[in-house]
Amino acid sequence: MSSILMKSTLKLGQRTLSLRRNIASLSALSETHQMLQKTCRDFADSELTPNASKFDQQHLFPASQIKQMGELGLMAVSVPEEYNGTGLDYLAYAIAMEEISRGCASAGVIMSVNNSLYLGPIMGFGNDQQKKSFVAPYTSGDKIGCFALSEPGNGSDAGAASTTAVAKGDYYLLNGTKMWITNGYEAESAVVFATTDKSLKHRGISAFIVPKNTKGFSLGKKEDKLGIRGSSTCQLIFEDCEIPKENLLGEPGLGFKIAMQTLDAGRIGIASQALGIAQASLECAVDYANKRVAFGKPISKLASIQEKIANMALSVESARLLTWRAAWLKDNKKPYTKEAAMAKLSASESATFCSHQAIQVLGGMGYVSDMPAERHYRDARITEIYEGTSEIQRLVIAGSVFKEFSS
Repeated sequence: MSSILMKSTLKLGQRTLSLRRNIASLSALSETHQMLQKTCRDFADSELTPNASKFDQQHLFPASQIKQMGELGLMAVSVPEEYNGTGLDYLAYAIAMEEISRGCASAGVIMSVNNSLYLGPIMGFGNDQQKKSFVAPYTSGDKIGCFALSEPGNGSDAGAASTTAVAKGDYYLLNGTKMWITNGYEAESAVVFATTDKSLKHRGISAFIVPKNTKGFSLGKKEDKLGIRGSSTCQLIFEDCEIPKENLLGEPGLGFKIAMQTLDAGRIGIASQALGIAQASLECAVDYANKRVAFGKPISKLASIQEKIANMALSVESARLLTWRAAWLKDNKKPYTKEAAMAKLSASESATFCSHQAIQVLGGMGYVSDMPAERHYRDARITEIYEGTSEIQRLVIAGSVFKEFSS
């Protein structure tokens, strides 16, 4: 564990940990993972949960909290220490993402994009100079990055990039528009995918690292969203944007492979974010059921409420095990595409289910903004859409299963 995270863990460890859930599998985690989990849970309880409603209602980027998360080592969990990262594994990242998202789903997705979608591909395919320039400064929370794949005319069809990059001497000329870019307004750099050879179709897509201050790079309007309102989502617009050839990530034509591998890892992050929303919904429902009295007793004594809580708990624990398994497979350098899709599908549907059930348990109180249940409900919805819709996850899973049975 990095010295930054260790110091923060020891400091936060002096607080009393209030585990509002019984983690049956906690004893299976290493001491490092348990310390990290406690650190993130304490931070979420003290810094995120009390402010999440404000971030949501006022559409505020949680700048101070993101900076603190950087100081805790959470903005570069699996980046090696030589590049100012925390040097932990992907299971640690999944655990941290869940706890942070439990406190504030917006902070969770900001963390996820920086870790998985921005730093991930540069660490995986970048050269040493690119890592020094575009990884090391993006680990502390002072700077964050973003990932630009989707376009107005294509989302799930990652191989249909209409944004182009044309080689001109010692630079590429980038033209096109990217859409639905999380962290777009705050990011200092972007990993951008563009077509360099249209005749090769998906094999003609390349990836570039594009700093925000590059001439010809501008931002479109900030989207007004249903949920996850503390993070920005916008268009990135490139008009004769000159990108030095040294900013090419990997080799020409490697972009589609980079995108697919990045999304596999990113789905573990979004699964963990969804788990945090589901867990928060479950805790909200349990807390209210224990306090709300009807028919002369707490509603937690009613069979109908108990059934809802049992189904919610089952959904969360099942999704958590799938998510941790996908992370374990990645850490152990085993194929995990199918498992990452399963984790993302299961966890996102768990978030939607649990947030729905929480509102049912709370009744009218679940429908008003005085309680967090309605925010969890809105935040959950996007987890079934971004980084691959539920429909795409099922295609990935089915394709993997058919391949396994035919081999």
